[in-house]
Amino acid sequence: MKKIAITTLALVMASAFAVPSFAQTYRSESRENRQENRIYRGAVTGKLTPQELRNIARQQNRIDRAQNRAARDGVITPRERREIERRQNNASRNIYRKNNNGRTLY
Repeated sequence: MKKIAITTLALVMASAFAVPSFAQTYRSESRENRQENRIYRGAVTGKLTPQELRNIARQQNRIDRAQNRAARDGVITPRERREIERRQNNASRNIYRKNNNGRTLY
């Protein structure tokens, strides 16, 4: 009985420490998903040219790499979070500008 209680306690403690690192990236992940939907809508409607799509996709890949680097040690520091949010702000502006610059695929 004592072994079961200790094992259960260990699992609860391990999951308690794992959740904050996931919660730290949830906000940026959901924002990235919304941005990807905006990119998809721009591609489907023809508002984004193939070159613009490549540039935006490259920028999104750089954001993904920055998130992976930040989460590698299990903790995302406030400085790392600010950097990721700054990159996402720039990407959001880019997506808006490219969707509304008057160039169309059709």
